[in-house]
Amino acid sequence: MIRFEMREVPAPCHIWGEGHEETALGQLEDARWLPVTVGVAGMADLHTGYGLPIGGVLATKGCVIPYAVGMDAYCRMRMTVLNLEPKKLYGGTNQDVLKAAINKNTSFGLGAKFSPRKDHEVMYDGDWYHIPFLRQYRDLAWEQLGTSGSGNHFVELGIFTVHKFDTTWTGDWVEWADDHKFVALLSHSGSRGIGNKVCQYYSKIAEASMDGMPEGLKRLSWLDLAGADGQEYWRVMELMGKYAAASHKLIHEDIVKALGCGALFSVENHHNFACQEKWNDENVIVHRKGATPAGKGVLGMIPGTRETPGYLVLGKGEPTSFNSASHGAGRAMSRTATKKRYSWQDAESLLMQNGVTLISGGLDEISLGYKDIHKVMAAQTDLVEVVGEFKPVLVKMAPEGEKPED
Repeated sequence: MIRFEMREVPAPCHIWGEGHEETALGQLEDARWLPVTVGVAGMADLHTGYGLPIGGVLATKGCVIPYAVGMDAYCRMRMTVLNLEPKKLYGGTNQDVLKAAINKNTSFGLGAKFSPRKDHEVMYDGDWYHIPFLRQYRDLAWEQLGTSGSGNHFVELGIFTVHKFDTTWTGDWVEWADDHKFVALLSHSGSRGIGNKVCQYYSKIAEASMDGMPEGLKRLSWLDLAGADGQEYWRVMELMGKYAAASHKLIHEDIVKALGCGALFSVENHHNFACQEKWNDENVIVHRKGATPAGKGVLGMIPGTRETPGYLVLGKGEPTSFNSASHGAGRAMSRTATKKRYSWQDAESLLMQNGVTLISGGLDEISLGYKDIHKVMAAQTDLVEVVGEFKPVLVKMAPEGEKPED
């Protein structure tokens, strides 16, 4: 058993942006008092989550907190720039071809599966066999490989504009278009149903190992990385990263193949994970729950909403944020409140104003339920530099009425 003892003084905390929910700020404050906490940061898209808020960053010593990783371990973004003319995104016949490519090559909704299932080497990783917990869910995970889930997950085609040319990430492909505008494929999804089960299973083990943990802090229970349970969770979490990356890779490869075009450039980053990093010359475990890695010179994709742009950024390596930035716009109100306040007439008006065709999606994902992505980006100029912008044109999300997994 691990004896819980509150810190005498809270760990340091830095917060970006403004107008955050009191509950989200309270969750950050709770994390400051854990005896294992080194420091805490709140990103500009901060909003209430389970245990640690979404947009929360937590650095600890020698332990990992499953709920600080979240129920969708290694959820991530992937963007692929295509050698497809931008005019192909518009017009009824053109869009029908593009829609068909998206609809055929991924699947949305709670429990979405492929039959026959897609194949990838990640499903032959030895841990699926050697770890009893994973063994029982291997078939489920395999059936969901290449699917996109529900909630705020999406697959989009849109226009990507390169704003800044930098030899650290650009290559000859930027000369392909005279105006530096390209068609790009952008996807957002994670470890699907298996990721949820991972979080719940190992969180229960962590909670059971704590002695004297206050009831309100139990979702911040941790696993000692020197112990067998902590080591096993770490292996499983990293496999979830490989699994999520494989899903994105399959989605992108299959859509590119269906469109009969080529891929000029790809970038991806995760935003629900824990990893070992150096901070003030000591090894710490940095948990990013809905936060984009933003080490100096590190590329990351920060999406907006289905009606607003997303941004390709270069990290600036700000130590007080633990080399992190927002992972999106962040919700301004709950899904339930959003659906009560806005109508499909509001949604259709916004889609039309922004030139977006929605293949499928729920009312709760209207951009009015989110923070303003432009204000979020303006609040983190010390964390990232914008080098490109993605404007969605064709958007596919889970159908209306789906329970979110995020």
